[in-house]
Amino acid sequence: MAAGLITNVIFGFVRAAVLMAAVAVNPTFGGYSDGTIGAYIWLSQGLLGAIAFWHLPDIVERIRTGDIAIDFLRPIDIQFAHTAEYLGRAVCTLIPRGLPSIAVGALTFGLAFPSTPGPYILGAISLVLAMAVSFLSMFAVCLTGFWLIETRGMRALHMILGTFLAGLFAPVHLFPDWLRVIAYATPFPSMLQSPIDVLSGRTTGLDAVQHVAVQCFWLLALVAVGQLMLRAGRRKLEVQGG
Repeated sequence: MAAGLITNVIFGFVRAAVLMAAVAVNPTFGGYSDGTIGAYIWLSQGLLGAIAFWHLPDIVERIRTGDIAIDFLRPIDIQFAHTAEYLGRAVCTLIPRGLPSIAVGALTFGLAFPSTPGPYILGAISLVLAMAVSFLSMFAVCLTGFWLIETRGMRALHMILGTFLAGLFAPVHLFPDWLRVIAYATPFPSMLQSPIDVLSGRTTGLDAVQHVAVQCFWLLALVAVGQLMLRAGRRKLEVQGG
């Protein structure tokens, strides 16, 4: 956690230097001001530990070794069990990594946050949905191990596309129109850009509720995809002995 916090803060300073310089040169930079771009930067840094772009679920190894056959015999849903475990782990990272990162940004750059409780309440819901969507997306990628010998390439592609389209390197609002359309046709903005927009107050009212509704859609869609892949994988699975 300490290493992750230090990394978050260092890269936060780098990103803040670049993006705040861009705002200083162009005051209409994606509709951001110094305070709102600071909120975007430090919220995104603080949430990195809770988003599953770099998390490797245990199911990868269990599929490779065939131990997943034991999981299929247990009276518990595999997808929900792994999701619950990840959510507990992710929420725990917010205290030692997320909050200190945001505090450093507030002390050094000054961040613009809402003054009413509404965005924080809806933002908390959005954040939980973002964590669940990010894990379920990675979980579905890992389930390709039923058909592939090695999933590292798929996971690397998921991480590269995901971090970019989620708005980690630059806000999705800065994308050209055609790329923004592509991004919002994927679940990735729901993993990072959406909770940041809601928590920072950039998106309010019905627009914020719409963000959360889209996250709910991707949550249900990825649950369905995971369940279908688990059922297909169960029929595909062969372990020693038949």
